[in-house]
Amino acid sequence: MAARPAEEDEWVQARVESWVDTYKKSMLTPVILRAVSVHQSVTVARVAADVAGDTGWQITERSLYRTLKRLEDAGFLHSAQADAPRTGAKRKEISLTRLGAQFLAGIGANLVSFPSPAPPQEPGQRMN
Repeated sequence: MAARPAEEDEWVQARVESWVDTYKKSMLTPVILRAVSVHQSVTVARVAADVAGDTGWQITERSLYRTLKRLEDAGFLHSAQADAPRTGAKRKEISLTRLGAQFLAGIGANLVSFPSPAPPQEPGQRMN
């Protein structure tokens, strides 16, 4: 018995959502490294704003801090305490290390652009 279209649609949607979740997790590292490299001494708030602005993704503060810590432990980022303007309060400033720049360049060199979709094929028609 063949699956009904609604069941197929739900199944496909679940597969897409699973893939998107995996994609976001794997792309968060280069997205963060790029945000830091653009500003080269940036606050955590600015990184969060850039991630949301560049991708439309909303990540939790916990996830962002965990990822930043992992990238710093790997030697890709460096953080230092700096005085905030006007208040003098301490805030964390993040910068990209030489190793982080090399890593980001390596990822960038291997990213694949997804081509524009081909026109739909008629059933039984061979693709050229």
